[in-house]
Amino acid sequence: MRLVTPRLLLRRACARDLDGLHAVMSHPAAMRYWSTPEHESRDQTGDFLQTMIAEHCDDFIVEHDGRVIGKAGAWQSLELGYILHPDHWGKGLAREAMAVLIPHLFAAHDAAAITAETDPRNAASIALLTRFGFRETHRAERTLLWRDEWCDSVFFALDRVGWPPAVTPQAGSR
Repeated sequence: MRLVTPRLLLRRACARDLDGLHAVMSHPAAMRYWSTPEHESRDQTGDFLQTMIAEHCDDFIVEHDGRVIGKAGAWQSLELGYILHPDHWGKGLAREAMAVLIPHLFAAHDAAAITAETDPRNAASIALLTRFGFRETHRAERTLLWRDEWCDSVFFALDRVGWPPAVTPQAGSR
């Protein structure tokens, strides 16, 4: 399975993605709002990658100009997750990835909604989700211990009913 946009290729993960994925997951800024701190070793990223490959979830490696720059997808509960290397932030690439990923998830799964969770301080992620029509469902305090800091969560849902929103960024798939 491949999802293609004008600038991105979203494809299934494979073993050769280790170095590119490690560049993302070992970067402190990229991992700031992830569920774990940055990866300290290639082995740690390798374990993550092997799980990504073996789980047969709807998770994709994100490539730009032939290089791995992140990942995007959903786990079994259709909880959306995405991460890009900071070198690629602010260029509309996450928006472009979501423009093909969200329709794919609705087409591939018989679910009433796609959900997402983020730290309330992650303004960029919240803006991306709301741009695609996700609505905040609730908030919770102290949901994640990240190093020695308790973090809060804001939860979102995108209902199948009413999708797509009136303004949807365009991208193709093949």
